[in-house]
Amino acid sequence: MNYRHAFHAGNFADCMKHALLVWLLDAMARKPRPFFVLDTHAGPGFADLDAEPATRTQEWRAGIGRLARDMPPDALARYLSVVARLGRYPGSPALIRALLRPGDRLACCELHPEDHALLRRRFAVDPQVGVHRRDGYAALKALLPPPERRGLVLIDPPFEDADEFATLAAALQTGLARFPAGVFAAWYPIKHRAPIRGFFAALQESGLRDLVAAELWLRAPLDPTRLNGCGLLVANPPWRFTEEVPPMLDALCDRLAERNMGEGTALIRLADE
Repeated sequence: MNYRHAFHAGNFADCMKHALLVWLLDAMARKPRPFFVLDTHAGPGFADLDAEPATRTQEWRAGIGRLARDMPPDALARYLSVVARLGRYPGSPALIRALLRPGDRLACCELHPEDHALLRRRFAVDPQVGVHRRDGYAALKALLPPPERRGLVLIDPPFEDADEFATLAAALQTGLARFPAGVFAAWYPIKHRAPIRGFFAALQESGLRDLVAAELWLRAPLDPTRLNGCGLLVANPPWRFTEEVPPMLDALCDRLAERNMGEGTALIRLADE
């Protein structure tokens, strides 16, 4: 996949990832102690859906364009209210920053020079946000564990490399070895099932515990040349994740899927606590 955030902002995969991200951040905020968030592949922070990259692909029309068109379903109301409040289409750094409390902290990593520059300008005078031009996978070693000892790590790689699933599985092992109590959320594409079966098997063979995968697909995952769906692998999911996330996935599928294309959702327990 040749990925730049601006071309795909607000598409169905963004909506799924960000809806669950908002839920995870709200769950972190249930406890009063401060928490840390590491966004390993942050992007520019916001996307202008009227600008050339987004207008070229028009992917947002089948994503946030559909979700924001009518009264939101209850399961997505919180996510869509945050998006509406922020304006334009907020990427993960903007969503995270909007939901931090005083004392919470965000570190964003972005390697692309233009996206990094935009992100750095956006948070230049924000004492709660650090912006790093560094490899997001390397940041798992450099920035973990955080002094807060509570945290959420979002890993959202571009999947430009053929071995990205293996890299992601190794990164989760590295991150959880350094920060065992952290909540880790790793996005992955669903084209066809074979790479995902290998990814799941690698995680299970690693001995990692308390792993749940949330998935949404708009078409049967049979075509390896097409993005048919996506998933979010969550390690150490917060309380009530398995109860409250399935209605969100179903609402996304109901609003975004074309009918009778093999669409569906799943919540898969890969490893027990």
